Amino acid sequence: MNQSNVLPSTGASWRDYLELTKPKVVALMILTSVIGMYLATPGWVPLEILFFGNLGIALSAGAAAVINHVVDRQIDTIMARTQKRPVATGRVGPLQAISFAMVLGTMGMTTLFVLVNPLTAWLTFASLMGYAVVYTLILKRATPQNIVIGGLAGAAPPLLGWTAVTGHFESHGLLLVLIIFAWTPPHFWALAIHRKEEYAKADVPMLPVTHGEAYTKLHILLYTLIMLVVTMLPFLTGMSGGIYLIGAVVLGARFLYWAIALLRDSRPHAAIKTFRYSITYLMLLFVALLVDHYSIYFLH
Repeated sequence: MNQSNVLPSTGASWRDYLELTKPKVVALMILTSVIGMYLATPGWVPLEILFFGNLGIALSAGAAAVINHVVDRQIDTIMARTQKRPVATGRVGPLQAISFAMVLGTMGMTTLFVLVNPLTAWLTFASLMGYAVVYTLILKRATPQNIVIGGLAGAAPPLLGWTAVTGHFESHGLLLVLIIFAWTPPHFWALAIHRKEEYAKADVPMLPVTHGEAYTKLHILLYTLIMLVVTMLPFLTGMSGGIYLIGAVVLGARFLYWAIALLRDSRPHAAIKTFRYSITYLMLLFVALLVDHYSIYFLH
């Protein structure tokens, strides 16, 4: 029996509760949210929206991450990457973790409803439920297409930032979601190849486990090509200019290099290197969007 199901939480520190929120993942989400805010306006984002909007989004994302720890605690004990997580080891009990998630989620939703706008609050709630329930509880264990379908929840932060500023949907905000949505499969499948044996041991139907590595590598390449086309759309629709285009082409060419190297098995440890580059890629791509957006101020 999994000890985390029966042991009370003992020796939990504030670091354990911080780890439950997946701070590195949340930080990347907030980066895209902040940039979504700035792209939504030709001027500068009001400080109260910048602060309270991202605070509410971060708290909600942290709540979803905590729920993920609880739902996946049995899987986490099997996989080397996750077996030292607080709930998996029993340092934090499931009930304590769920209570912590409820506090974070309530604070996040209240902040967004009261101090930002209801649309952003409802979209954030939908994203939280999409990740914590639809993906983690259902899709992850049900289909090898889990990350493709469930990736929509993780792609929401730039739209949340956009609506926090504008209070309504706009096509360019949705385009930012589409970029992350297309980026998610090659990003996560590269990690899934690297951790294939652990996913198989945990009985999680990730694509490399169900269809093999060759099939997954081909689909990483195909989704990378789709992603590169999608990242051209901000330029083609007039949302961004030449600075972004150059950045997108250069960064995309490097991503394509790793996808081909992975397919051809021409570089050692290509899977984990592709995964790591994909994180850098997304960060720099959104920075390129921001620099391009404000280039008129930089150049004058």
